[in-house]
Amino acid sequence: MEIKRKPRWLRVNMEDLQKEEAVKRMLRDLSLNTVCQEANCPNRIECFSNKTATFMILGTQCSRNCRFCNVSHEALEPVDPKEPENVAKATRELGLKHVVVTSVTRDDLTDGGAGHFSKVINAIRAVDKEIAIEVLIPDFQGDFKALKKVTDAKPDIINHNIETIPRMYDKIRPQAHYNQSLEVLKNVKKLDSSIFTKSGIMVGIGEATEEVHQVMKDLREYQCDFLTIGQYLAPSKEHYPVEEYITPEAFKAYKDKGESLGFSFVASDPLVRSSYKAADMLETKSQE
Repeated sequence: MEIKRKPRWLRVNMEDLQKEEAVKRMLRDLSLNTVCQEANCPNRIECFSNKTATFMILGTQCSRNCRFCNVSHEALEPVDPKEPENVAKATRELGLKHVVVTSVTRDDLTDGGAGHFSKVINAIRAVDKEIAIEVLIPDFQGDFKALKKVTDAKPDIINHNIETIPRMYDKIRPQAHYNQSLEVLKNVKKLDSSIFTKSGIMVGIGEATEEVHQVMKDLREYQCDFLTIGQYLAPSKEHYPVEEYITPEAFKAYKDKGESLGFSFVASDPLVRSSYKAADMLETKSQE
């Protein structure tokens, strides 16, 4: 299949490489991973230059093999018991006011890693109770008790990405289930309605505009507060191919639609990813 040429609006600013390297060195010294690097995020240079990062816990190897994702799925690593302390230390050294914590999916663990998420949240709170904490979690295979471990730790935001329209799940996310992902967001509100919920979707993989609108409506049915929409970029020739590059004007239309449906904040732009300018969403919600 012919690889589509990227349009001009997908060019990434390559400045401030020295600042990026300084952050990367600190993360290596603390044996920490970031989804910014592992998933090859197009915004990683901008975020690293601003001394922000999304920490990826529970190793770098995923138990699933989604066709859109650049994270590896080789031999799974043992959970590092020092990771919560090290994430908290890095949070302090980076001077973060809003920290994002995500993970690979670990279906091999009894609780999917939910207890480890809880330990990381508590360790960050011990450093500074005022730090806003956002977690981007897997579906924990629909385990309600596992999810409760995370909500009991009371992060400010729980993000679980719906990723795509239901019709595409078999093609690009075969080990997940659309309705189960919706249930995760529904159950967060059931367990603790004070926690903000967030989700994200990729476009450019063959979806119709009406299908994206329906996903938005499904998310709002379960009171999802925040939404991110970004262009899918295939990490390699082996991954699912890009079907279309969505124009900035179309992203603006998605943003307008999301806001009309009642999302408190919609980030919709070609280079938007789940954690991009995450603090802005919480600040907007707190001002309502």
